[in-house]
Parts: sequence; C-alpha cells; structure tokens
Amino acid sequence: MQLYAHPFSSYCQKVLIALYENAIPFEFCMLSPEHPDHAAEHARLWPMKRMPVLVDGSRTVFESSIIIEYLDQHRRGVVRWLPDAPDDALEVRLLDRFFDQYVMTPMQRIVLDHLRPAGQRDPHGVNEAHKLLENAYAWLDTRLAGRDWAAGTAFTLADCAAAPSLFYADWVHAIPAACPHVRAYRTRLMVRPSFARAVDEARPYRSFFPPGAPDRD
Repeated sequence: MQLYAHPFSSYCQKVLIALYENAIPFEFCMLSPEHPDHAAEHARLWPMKRMPVLVDGSRTVFESSIIIEYLDQHRRGVVRWLPDAPDDALEVRLLDRFFDQYVMTPMQRIVLDHLRPAGQRDPHGVNEAHKLLENAYAWLDTRLAGRDWAAGTAFTLADCAAAPSLFYADWVHAIPAACPHVRAYRTRLMVRPSFARAVDEARPYRSFFPPGAPDRD
C-alpha cells in the first residue's frame, strides 16, 4: 500500500495512528515540493488534491475516516476501529465526526487565518471558531467522565480523530482547567505509542505552523 500524505497534517496523522497501531506495512509517499512526482500522482488519483490518499492495489481510498474503516475491513489487525455492535459503532462514528467537525475544523480556521494577507483576515470567523472550541471542550469533558478513551474502554476510530485534533487545538485555544477530563485524555493520547511516533515524525515541520508552535509537547 501507498499513503500519500505529509507527517505534519492532522488528517494524515489520524490515518498514521491506525496504520501504526496494527503494524500495517505501507509506503509513505511524501507530499511536499521536494517530491513533485508524488504530487503529480496524488493529483491524478484525487483531483480534489486533499490528503491523505491510500492506494491498495487497484483501490484508491479517500478521506481519513473512510481510510480507517477500509483498513478495518481489508487489513484488520488486533486493534478494531469500529465495534461489532451497531449502537456502539454509532457512538464511535458520532465522536469521530465530533472531533473532525467541532475540534479539527475550528482549529484549522484559526490557523489558516494567519496565512491570509493582513487586510483579508476574518476576526469574526476566528472569534466564532474560538467559541466553538470552548463549547466543544465543555461538551467533551462531560462525555469523557469515567472513560479511558473517547467511546469507552477500547481505543477506536474516534481516538484516531481525537489525537491530532486535540493536539493542535490546544496550541491555538488551550484546554481550560475547568475541563480536567479533556486535559487528562489529551495526555493519554500523547503517550499512546502510535500517536507519539506520529508526533515525533512531525517535529521537523513545526516551523510550518502559522501561529507559531509552542515550546512544548
């Protein structure tokens, strides 16, 4: 298999966690200016030019959540990404969408605003993104009470989404002390070997973080 990705990308890290957890062999096809051949093939495979993209023989799979579900079906390992029980699987999918839509998306909105020319910044949109993160942290703190991982005792697709989203979101809008369950959960994610590896592989690119990466983590 080939994974077209960049190690600093949050959505790429989401898939890398799943690959590392089950020790699935793959070729990392780096998407960067130093690898124009990979960029050209990536654009051919997925004209939207969004990453990551997984190629498994004749199959090309897009979108991080779908890639992880694909791995669960076709490259199954010890760690299962969705429970067999339908209601439990819905809980995992709900939390996966929560982390992508209500943590990752507002975090990216704040980050990308730093790339805009000074006269085209969106202070209202950034302020709304901060409010959304504040509300997301508060809701999640209640949800995590009594849980080791997002959906309960098992590490799932939801945790693959949570790790990079909370990692970067805390850089732009710190998780408040009033949300101790979220803070403790982020710490557990940080020391999970699969995510720790992804974080270490991304360290050389921290200067790319537009607001400036904090001197921690």
